[in-house]
Amino acid sequence: MTQATQAVARPNVRVVLFGLMIAMMLAMLDNMIVSTALPRIVNEFGGLSHFTWVVTAYVLGTTVSTPIWGKLGDLYGRKSVFLTSVGLFLLGSALCGMAGSGFLGGPSDGMVQLIAFRAVQGLGAGGLMVGVMAIIGDLVPPRERGRYQGMIAGIMAIAMVAGPLVGGFITDHLSWRWAFYVNLPLGGVALVLLITTMHLPKYRTEHRIDWLGAALLSVGITAIVLITTWGGNEYDWVSGQIIGLAALALVTLIAFGLVERRAPEPILPLGLFANRNFALISVIGFLLGFAMFGAMNFLPLYQQTVQGASATNSGLLLLPLMFGMLVVSLVIGRAITRTGRYRAYPIIGGVVMAAGMGLLTMLDVNTSKVESSIFMFVLGVGMGFLMQTTMLIAQNSVEQKDLGAASGAATFFRSIGGSFGISLFGAIFANRLADSAAGGAFSGGGEGGAMDLAQLKRLPAQARELVLGGLADAISHVFLWAVLFTVALPVLAWFIKEIPLRTANGPAPQATPEEQAETALAKAPVA
Repeated sequence: MTQATQAVARPNVRVVLFGLMIAMMLAMLDNMIVSTALPRIVNEFGGLSHFTWVVTAYVLGTTVSTPIWGKLGDLYGRKSVFLTSVGLFLLGSALCGMAGSGFLGGPSDGMVQLIAFRAVQGLGAGGLMVGVMAIIGDLVPPRERGRYQGMIAGIMAIAMVAGPLVGGFITDHLSWRWAFYVNLPLGGVALVLLITTMHLPKYRTEHRIDWLGAALLSVGITAIVLITTWGGNEYDWVSGQIIGLAALALVTLIAFGLVERRAPEPILPLGLFANRNFALISVIGFLLGFAMFGAMNFLPLYQQTVQGASATNSGLLLLPLMFGMLVVSLVIGRAITRTGRYRAYPIIGGVVMAAGMGLLTMLDVNTSKVESSIFMFVLGVGMGFLMQTTMLIAQNSVEQKDLGAASGAATFFRSIGGSFGISLFGAIFANRLADSAAGGAFSGGGEGGAMDLAQLKRLPAQARELVLGGLADAISHVFLWAVLFTVALPVLAWFIKEIPLRTANGPAPQATPEEQAETALAKAPVA
């Protein structure tokens, strides 16, 4: 069994939190900075047909590794596991910056190297995100966690705005390699702070790592991410490649479930899902990622095309959304700490988020920036009610020994939901656009094509109005579909049972007899 052998030094919480916030900022900023630098990278290396893999490799590494990092932290102590993930992320960053520079091969190998090193970077990033949440769970009891997790939500909001700004500055004034090198000094500061100030329980375990379960889960997740990345873009949804990947995902995930029921220390304990709150929060997290990441992906496109904003300014135009999310996250976090009550917040958040998505369906060529800012602010408020409250409920539903696995699962379902959302909404957008006057503004005629903004500006006023109208209609249609998913959030949240937040990091509250029976059934070995 896993056993703690060292107490936490509480006076260091604020200093440790600063280091954790830097680490979280690294993980959140990276993809946004790199996306801005991609055109410069492609210009130097070529490989236009493979450049999307620079992003996909990172997402794949992050998604695959998240639940594994969480479980390793449960088994061997979160400090050493988290510091390892930070080191791996920084190593990947350094290698990405050196790709094709002559140290590791010439420019002809640059794109292949960059894709491989981005996967290494993504593997480290998976540990950063889940590690931060689980370490906060070790440092403070559930009753006090809301305040600190609200601060982490604020870091996420800041990163989403700062990413395009930092990326734009680096692209315009420095080499694209600094999009990766910028992580090194920041990560170094985080490592020094955490090594010297973070004191967490140390663990010993008699069990071996569930390597078979980890391998099956990795293969299944990889197949799912490739389906969401390639489906409708590289290959048709009914092509042999996509159907084959779907079959591979189904077989490996079924095998994973069978292996996990026998494993002494499963990577993802299936018994967690017998807890009603944890199961509900997992589904809510999936739908939250589905609607939020899937739909938000189209806001910069609307701002840069229909509203005519630059790439940098489109990041600034997202400030109302981030401000709403930041303020509400902080206020709700403190309210939960003060009262110990949380059930109402995901219900309210689901209703407000659905309202925000509904307002965004009204976007058209005549929508002013003030109006769109109000719409985004409402959406941000809804997200603020949900983002960290869902993690808090997931952690409060499990025992301390399963905290990493629970945090990893919550992060994982949100990420997978985002992958599916981006893919599905991209297909909806492309189909709607193809039937409109804006379809011709895409070179390649679909989602995978590039919007020719220069050509768009040269069109006669009446023709440009028609194209922008079709584009705005396609984007608003995406938000209409997003509403259908967000309305399920408050319905599911209604069934959450409010379990008192623990005031110390002890065992989880005792389950009901029905939940105990369900847990025993989930853990029963397969004959």
